[in-house]
Amino acid sequence: MNDPAQVFDRGLVRRRRDRAAATTHRVEPILAEAADRLLDRLDDTTRRFTRALDIGGRGVVAPRLSARGIPFVVSADLSPRMAARAGGLAVGADEEWLPFSEGAFDLVVAALSLHWVNDLPGALVQIRRALAPDGLFLASLPGLPTLQELRGALAEAEAELRGGLSPRVSPFPDLRDGAGLLQRAGFALPVADAEDIALRYRSPLALLADLRAAGEGNAVLARDGRVPPRGLFPLAAARMAGGQDGMPATLRLIMLTGWGPSATQPRPARPGSATARIADALGTVEHRAGDKTGL
Repeated sequence: MNDPAQVFDRGLVRRRRDRAAATTHRVEPILAEAADRLLDRLDDTTRRFTRALDIGGRGVVAPRLSARGIPFVVSADLSPRMAARAGGLAVGADEEWLPFSEGAFDLVVAALSLHWVNDLPGALVQIRRALAPDGLFLASLPGLPTLQELRGALAEAEAELRGGLSPRVSPFPDLRDGAGLLQRAGFALPVADAEDIALRYRSPLALLADLRAAGEGNAVLARDGRVPPRGLFPLAAARMAGGQDGMPATLRLIMLTGWGPSATQPRPARPGSATARIADALGTVEHRAGDKTGL
């Protein structure tokens, strides 16, 4: 039996990313759009960063960090071949066992990579430790309803052909999980929000080709090891909506922002320490609990 805590086959993830190092350029426009949306959050701070870690950026994040004037950028990836696509200092590293010292970086960026981690809370703790005090962590993960169209079509087709289901699309987190994960890992000022990238494909097969090119094939341990029925993908393709403008595919980016704890950061005020009343600010009459309001 598989360890219930192990959702993904990490060895398979690495091998697929090794192969995808030669094909990722085919989906670079999508990866670049996702990276730009994440890195736009750097414009919201006046902090200057000098030591950045790019986790799983597939060669599109590190050059963008360098272009922003960050002098020292390290690219880490489960696949050494994929890490080398960044063209700079590259390290083959498992996100679940980061080989960096405490406080080594003042910026860590993980773009569309942490969704293949089995112990995501543990990985976030390691990232927080690698951050210097008041360092910034930015991450994007695909979240629900990403690939919902494909997931539903494959489920219906397999149920019809085999009378049962097996996981063929990776499970994704929900937005409401994001800030909680950051807080649990010890980040300060955690924020989670979401952005959608609307994609359209000529056919479902074109979507599947892009997923393979990016190294995003199914790596769930509970996947069915049998050869899929011959008619599975054609039947699923026939069920997916399409038209003159192509077939829609949603990529929802869950954006996570957190800071390394520091004594210089703002903290919530102590309860009862306020010097002004909300009623005065709103121009209303304050009623104590139990007062009759006439309602």
